[in-house]
Amino acid sequence: MSDNRIRQIVIVGGGTAGWMAAASFSHHFANNDVSITVVESTAIGIVGVGEATIPAIRDYYRGLGIDEFELMRATQATAKLGIEFENWSRPGESFIHPFGLFGAPARDVPFHQYWLRLKQLGDPSSFGEYSLATVLAKQNRFTRPHPKPDSPLSVFDWALQFDASLFAKYLRGYSLKRRVVHVDCKVIEVNLRSGDGFIESLTLEGGDKIEGDLFIDCTGFRGLLIEGALESGYEDWTQWLPCDRAIAVPCTNVGPLTPYTRATALESGWKWRIPLQHRMGNGYVFCSQFIDEDDAAAGLLGALEGKQLAEPNYLRFTTGIRKKIWNKNCVALGLASGFLEPLESTSISLIETGIEKLRRLFPDKTFNPALEDEFNRISRLEFERIRDFLIIHYRFSKRDDTAFWRYCRQLPVPEPLAYKLELFRTRGYIVRYEWETFLDPSWLAMYAGFGYLPESYDPGVDFFDAQELRRILSGMRQVIAQTASAAPTHEEFIARYCAAPC
Repeated sequence: MSDNRIRQIVIVGGGTAGWMAAASFSHHFANNDVSITVVESTAIGIVGVGEATIPAIRDYYRGLGIDEFELMRATQATAKLGIEFENWSRPGESFIHPFGLFGAPARDVPFHQYWLRLKQLGDPSSFGEYSLATVLAKQNRFTRPHPKPDSPLSVFDWALQFDASLFAKYLRGYSLKRRVVHVDCKVIEVNLRSGDGFIESLTLEGGDKIEGDLFIDCTGFRGLLIEGALESGYEDWTQWLPCDRAIAVPCTNVGPLTPYTRATALESGWKWRIPLQHRMGNGYVFCSQFIDEDDAAAGLLGALEGKQLAEPNYLRFTTGIRKKIWNKNCVALGLASGFLEPLESTSISLIETGIEKLRRLFPDKTFNPALEDEFNRISRLEFERIRDFLIIHYRFSKRDDTAFWRYCRQLPVPEPLAYKLELFRTRGYIVRYEWETFLDPSWLAMYAGFGYLPESYDPGVDFFDAQELRRILSGMRQVIAQTASAAPTHEEFIARYCAAPC
């Protein structure tokens, strides 16, 4: 029997995607005869602005055996309980999309149905008051969730806000200790086999060649392998998500470190604010149809909270997905696979899930097309579900004060999203599709935050009379408020457990 096992993995491009892949595969294949080579040129810059994450990042590094606090110190990280959306619904209004549950269900009826009934009775409590993560965030407090919470009211999750370049550096060190080979050189040619068009080797500057069985493209927007060599094609999604530019710039911290990311709606897009231990990350994502780069930069720089620490980084992008993320013997990760604006901090999550899917569907040298087809199928589903979640941020806005927001309110809605929205609008029912990154609590946070509420509630709620319902939900709010007030401040937590060296 011939041995068709993959023996050589070549990762082209470093940065967050490349070193996440190298670290993961060096750990996964620790006892296999598989060589892993990362080819990157330090002469080529990286985007490196992805600094906020979602809770899945913790599964990633824990799976590698990395100590949480060690990583936080190494990457200047802070904790993230969710995202605050400021001025999205209307100017002056804000709400938080937290990582965690809202309230507690009863009699097999979801909690939000009880809140809807109470709201109809005139109760003014916000949906966020039933989320421990939200209440902690508003008080600038943080503690890690208890491993065995005694109540659903104590269930929440968290992620990290970190320096992406330091994260890549940390993973590079991790990988090199596990026999990953690092080649610092520019790729000048991708060589294809004459018979089937698979990638055979890479020609480097200076003439050396690197051969491989499986190639992973982490070269960013340009997609040197997946597009430049294999011409996989790209599907443009700007009809649904029209922003196509971003400007990023760091500044010094001013005031306490908030345990959440803030996204503030602006005239022609939105601004991010990501507090790290050593600096603040800022950026403006906008649509070039409605504002030019100079005006966008002036608006961003003029509103910095602290001293500007670097020149602005200008990015141009087209929201969408590669038509084939896996093509022949090449798999794209990160920006090479597609791009969804960082509104919900999904860029690094998509790298992680891309790695996970490749591990599960890992081929041999025959590269059975069924594996490629399944990888592309579920990758598309994941991208589409995130796309739909991002769309509602724009479609639900009630703003009509600028041409950009009036345009966004008329954006088309893909059929699966329209179906989901109709079922919630009718009865508060939440459809969960395959490969949903954001589950019920996240959709509920958006629905409640934007005031997109059902026409009726579940009749099972009426088991409790109005007085008893008020008493039960008031008790929930009190428990959450008391639990939050007992937690340390975010800065106290960092100082005690994970403060980075000065």
